Amino acid sequence: MKNRNARILVIDDDEKTREIMRLILEKKGYETVEAESGESALEAMKAELPDLILLDVEMPGISGFEVVKRLKADSRTRTIPVIMVTGLGDQSSRLEALANGAEDYLPKPVDPTELWMRVRNHLRLKEYGDFLASLNSVLETKVRERTAQLEENYRETIYLLTSAAELRDETTGAHVRRISHYASRLARAMKADSEFVEAIFYASPMHDIGKIGIPDHILLKRGPLTSEEWITMKKHAEIGAKILETGSSPYMKMGALIALTHHECWDGSGYPSGIKGEEIPLPGRIMLLCDQYDALRGQRLYKPPLDHHAVMKILTEGDGPTRPEQFYPEVLDAFESCKDDFERIYSLPVGSVAGSEQIGTNL
Repeated sequence: MKNRNARILVIDDDEKTREIMRLILEKKGYETVEAESGESALEAMKAELPDLILLDVEMPGISGFEVVKRLKADSRTRTIPVIMVTGLGDQSSRLEALANGAEDYLPKPVDPTELWMRVRNHLRLKEYGDFLASLNSVLETKVRERTAQLEENYRETIYLLTSAAELRDETTGAHVRRISHYASRLARAMKADSEFVEAIFYASPMHDIGKIGIPDHILLKRGPLTSEEWITMKKHAEIGAKILETGSSPYMKMGALIALTHHECWDGSGYPSGIKGEEIPLPGRIMLLCDQYDALRGQRLYKPPLDHHAVMKILTEGDGPTRPEQFYPEVLDAFESCKDDFERIYSLPVGSVAGSEQIGTNL
């Protein structure tokens, strides 16, 4: 910091003392401002902050000890160096000054050379501190920008992966996009935190990525699958998890979990592992109901479409293949609370469904 740019606030009720310190400091090129009490100094600092403060202890009104305590409690003034300048030379006064946050302590009468050196040194320390704070701020900004870019890259990768899956089965293109909104809406209904809601929004479209590894004659077959074909079809859960498990982003990690467990049922009747209850991770429990709802609503090569009320009845009462006990009870309860949003999400135009997560969060 250049001397001519440094602004020193001198707080002392004695006019002669203020004049002496002003002459010493101005001779060294510093700019000075004066205050005759702690109250007036605190009021003046609301408009403009000094670079350093020279503060007397014994003054009318609030003492110097109280002034420095207030300065160090305020985020605006906390980093301003304070040198206590006082006629109190006892050890306890020095310790009290330092305990209240003062950076240094000088006895009166002040030695001009010592005053200048203390001021110079503390201004240099403040300059270095300000530089480090500025550098940290720049680095934090760079980290945030880099993190945002990485997240955008992750999302682009997810889009490319899901697009590849859609090419295999054109009837499910809008399905994988709607899934994002179902899953995030259901997660919010279950009071999940914002990070979980965001992660499941981006991870859920990858639930069927493993179908890339299923032969076309099975994936696109019109009519029911044979038992052997069904065994092959069920492998898409493990294939999807294997594709995604090496990803390092939170989206990929959750995507792998969802791919593996989105057909596992609460009662243990699902696949590929037949796990049940709390063994199934929460993203998989949420995804099972979302996937079932949309699959029942839509037209497939093997079934006609069903309306919202028919699907609601199947999910909550059962129809044989689908039974309420397959679903986590809290997921079913949350679904009941936002079922109308599911109907609206299904009715959105494909172009809207392909948009941002705001569709899901605003419903």
